[in-house]
Amino acid sequence: MFTGIVEELGRIAHIESFPDAAKLKIQGAVVVSDVKAGDSIAVNGVCLTVVDLGTDYFTADVMAETLNRSSLGKVAIGSKVNLERAARLDSRIGGHLVQGHVDGVGSVIAIDPAQHWTLIRFTLPTPLANYLVEKGSITVDGVSLTVVEVGPDYFSVSLIPTTLEHTTLGALSVGDIVNLEVDVIAKYVERLMKGETK
Repeated sequence: MFTGIVEELGRIAHIESFPDAAKLKIQGAVVVSDVKAGDSIAVNGVCLTVVDLGTDYFTADVMAETLNRSSLGKVAIGSKVNLERAARLDSRIGGHLVQGHVDGVGSVIAIDPAQHWTLIRFTLPTPLANYLVEKGSITVDGVSLTVVEVGPDYFSVSLIPTTLEHTTLGALSVGDIVNLEVDVIAKYVERLMKGETK
């Protein structure tokens, strides 16, 4: 479990590709400072298991399902990524409860900078629209954000300078792909309301 508060901007240092998977080496001195093999780190919002680590990097195996359903299949050596260690039960939750399970991907439609914030509009897979509400939460590339506006196939968020500076969201361009995770509580509520038992 994560909170969507990015701890550091990491960098893809090496990619080893296989027919049905990939092994990523990711530089991030902060997130490896107190983790061990088997721990979880969110990489652009995708929960990955630490396989090996050094003083400023860790490696993670990524299966084809994850590569195909997230933006991790498109990262390259040198790509910046948002990193967050798994949340501790004794820490504050600055964002919202995030599982690190990508529900879909969106793309940047428009970027509108203002004096003190930047409004970004993203495409939204239609099946996810029911889980978003204005002023609700969404995770974009691992960053916990508040929804400003939501439509049948899009949503927008406002980003403050700190978020733009300390996450990959500040480097987005129109057309870029991002990972989306909706609020898990909304999914549970929907299931309960439908009375599903399977």
